[in-house]
Amino acid sequence: MVEIKTDAALDAMREAGRVVARALDAVRKTAAIGVRLTDLDETAREVLREAGASSPFLGYRPHFAPTPFPAVICVSVNDAIVHGIPTDYRLRDGDVVGVDCGAILDGWAADAAVTFIVGTPRPGDLELVDTTRRALEAGIAAATVGNRIGDISAAIGAIAQEAGYGMPRDFGGHGIGRRMHEDPSVPNHGRPGRGYPLRHGLALAIEPMFIAGGRDGYHTAADGWTLHSVDGSRAAHMEHTIAITEDGPRVLTAL
Repeated sequence: MVEIKTDAALDAMREAGRVVARALDAVRKTAAIGVRLTDLDETAREVLREAGASSPFLGYRPHFAPTPFPAVICVSVNDAIVHGIPTDYRLRDGDVVGVDCGAILDGWAADAAVTFIVGTPRPGDLELVDTTRRALEAGIAAATVGNRIGDISAAIGAIAQEAGYGMPRDFGGHGIGRRMHEDPSVPNHGRPGRGYPLRHGLALAIEPMFIAGGRDGYHTAADGWTLHSVDGSRAAHMEHTIAITEDGPRVLTAL
């Protein structure tokens, strides 16, 4: 069931979103050559603790997962697309790092992700990250009253197609509110004018996930969580929680 939020609820989600933004900013500043992925997770944990927020990731176990998720952030490196578990892996020069983080504050959730490059970037990686960011911006721009979910999906998918990128088509954005994952789903591909109508008060997590090699498939790692590109090519993931309002889309997870 799709829940339409009151303006007060959206304001509360904005406060949760500020926590997510601060956590992602702190993680990005911590990331450097030689830093362990578990160090990034501890950085995010400290931000959540200081804010009095909890993590919707920690202990989360969707239907596909063999075990509960053990961290407060997902860290997906290079050919990992999403859902990477933080390990003792130490970041290397040129790594493409996707970080996904959520927070629950006063009963309301927010969720966002960013991808960045550690050290010296490869030109193709810069283009991948920038294109995924542009797709997120295009999806947000389409999130207006009177449009439909398919307009968001089509805006994201058009950028992937133009760039020749693939995507894990089984995964995409989602509704969000009291829980991290709510209806409706927000695919990263679709047809404009189709799907659930966008109304004032609808909160969505929009999250393009692009694969540089152009193939849409993925395989799941032995940990049962991490999705990897099938051809070993690098991937990027960008996400914001936004609200549909009469004044246009409101980004709830910006700093």
